[in-house]
Amino acid sequence: MSAQSPDWSTSRPPATGGLVGVALGEDSDMPTLRIALAQVNPTVGDLPGNARLVRDFTRTAVDAGGQLVVFPEMMLTGYPVEDLVFRESFVAAARSGVGQLAADLAADGFGDVPVLVGYLDADGPAAISAEADPGRGPRNALAVLHGGSVAATYFKHHLPNYGVFDEDRYFVPGTALTVVRVGGVDVALTICEDLWQAGGPFTAARRAGVGLVVTVNGSPYELDKDDARLPLVRRRAAEAGATVAYVNLVGGQDELVFDGDSMIVAADGTLLARAPQFVEHLLLHDLTLPDADAPAQDPAATPETPDATATPETPDGPDRMTVDRVVVGDRSADPTGGPASGGVAEPLPAEAEIWSALVLGLRDYVRKNGFSSVVLGLSGGIDSAVVAAIAVDALGPDRVVGVSLPSQFSSEHSRSDAAELAKRTGLDYRIEPIQPMVDPFLANISLSGLAVENLQARVRGVILMALSNQEGHLVLTTGNKSELAVGYSTLYGDSVGGFNPIKDVWKSLVWTLARWRNDDAVRRGEEPPIPENSIAKPPSAELRPGQLDTDSLPDYALLDGVLTGYIDGDAGRDDLVAAGHDPELVDGVLRMVDLAEYKRRQSAPGTKISIKAFGRDRRLPITNRWREPGDG
Repeated sequence: MSAQSPDWSTSRPPATGGLVGVALGEDSDMPTLRIALAQVNPTVGDLPGNARLVRDFTRTAVDAGGQLVVFPEMMLTGYPVEDLVFRESFVAAARSGVGQLAADLAADGFGDVPVLVGYLDADGPAAISAEADPGRGPRNALAVLHGGSVAATYFKHHLPNYGVFDEDRYFVPGTALTVVRVGGVDVALTICEDLWQAGGPFTAARRAGVGLVVTVNGSPYELDKDDARLPLVRRRAAEAGATVAYVNLVGGQDELVFDGDSMIVAADGTLLARAPQFVEHLLLHDLTLPDADAPAQDPAATPETPDATATPETPDGPDRMTVDRVVVGDRSADPTGGPASGGVAEPLPAEAEIWSALVLGLRDYVRKNGFSSVVLGLSGGIDSAVVAAIAVDALGPDRVVGVSLPSQFSSEHSRSDAAELAKRTGLDYRIEPIQPMVDPFLANISLSGLAVENLQARVRGVILMALSNQEGHLVLTTGNKSELAVGYSTLYGDSVGGFNPIKDVWKSLVWTLARWRNDDAVRRGEEPPIPENSIAKPPSAELRPGQLDTDSLPDYALLDGVLTGYIDGDAGRDDLVAAGHDPELVDGVLRMVDLAEYKRRQSAPGTKISIKAFGRDRRLPITNRWREPGDG
């Protein structure tokens, strides 16, 4: 894949890999190891399905000459498993499942090939009772499957406890680095956060004199994270003095999206191979690596001749980790046939990257939760138009129902823009006027002002939920991050739904994505999916005559500037004013944000794309009298 946009109509990307000619190292005495990094899309809790993925991708890798096959973090169980860690039956299933998978791989004829699989292990009860033993409990583990059994294990050392991660709540950290000798190469095993923190496993890997560090990951996507990963992997390769092979999950899991972006980086920082983002992919690459039996070149390295029953090495450095060494099989011959190169995929441009994340997040939420189709309200405005375009790209037009829900205040251009979008995308378009349902309410209860406006939104929500109940669709809600931030929505009205594809997308970014998606269609020679009028016209809820969003909110360019600092950056009131924002604007925006926490707590899940998404990332009390100084 290049920086060109992917084919949005693809419902599930195939596993792919390639063999192409490249020049390998000239030192024929150094062993060559053909590694296969399986960037795959497991499902949390689907142990049989995830095991099938391992077997299928292993077969593809071995057929291509792979000598070491590596799968991502918690591959067998899916990731993150959250409080399933506390369910003893699930832990037992994961532990027995990894042994069964080893036996199945051997029965498939792959017993001689080491296969690395992340899974959930435990050497004691979880720390939720007095029976817990400090230093023992659930483990985020990596198993080496070989010869029909689990030949070695590694327990994750660094446990993240920030952002979307709560691993200190669930797991006990490991204190030993596992080094496996594969094909004459010493390979250190690490898991995700071990890469993101200096010291620990990578320092121990240098001391152990390894030639390769494998790091398996469940690293969620956020904007520009791919730009941070490569420099990070380079730093760890230098720290370990060894090549680093990084494999990541791909796919959606509730709010999270994993973007893949697997890669291999040499000890000197050279990027050797990189997988494309947001698709399943098998990255095959030949690595010429130091011979484990050769004298150590680094004075800090003190390797010992290993055997399967070796006594762990005593830690003597700041990493404070012992080193467990295991030999897996005999030294294998170099790969046969032409050399294998994984190639270097170019990262996607920012807008294509975000769009890919939103498409994949929705697609997998629908697929993994057993829905066959989605339904949403089409207002003719920008938010519903972008959500509809995402849904069509994710699922295809035949699985998307768009409903126009006009009231007496709906403009002609809103109705025609909704119809035009439906025509361009080919989705199932319906019209359900709400006024005949609103009028009986007003005839039986005296309402005015905002109550009448919210009544209209709630009638629309009732219609969408009724269609969901009748026909089995997942209801998509269409509120953007800016509206969620300030509470500009109606509970049980426009906020109803099971998933919100743009929950973490600022309003200003919604416009940017709409223009990008239309431009992308033109580049492909296709009709732009979003009507230009939906992009160009001032946004309005159209719940009263002549209503505009700016009647209640600042201009979105100004609003989003304050919100980004306050929410994503945790800036205080004084910080925002010092950054150049008008004090009166800041005070008003912060007040709206603080008062809307109860609404956000009830909002549908949606794909995370920013550094701080509502829900998993930003956790504030609803009952909270703290206000920023100056925020009356």
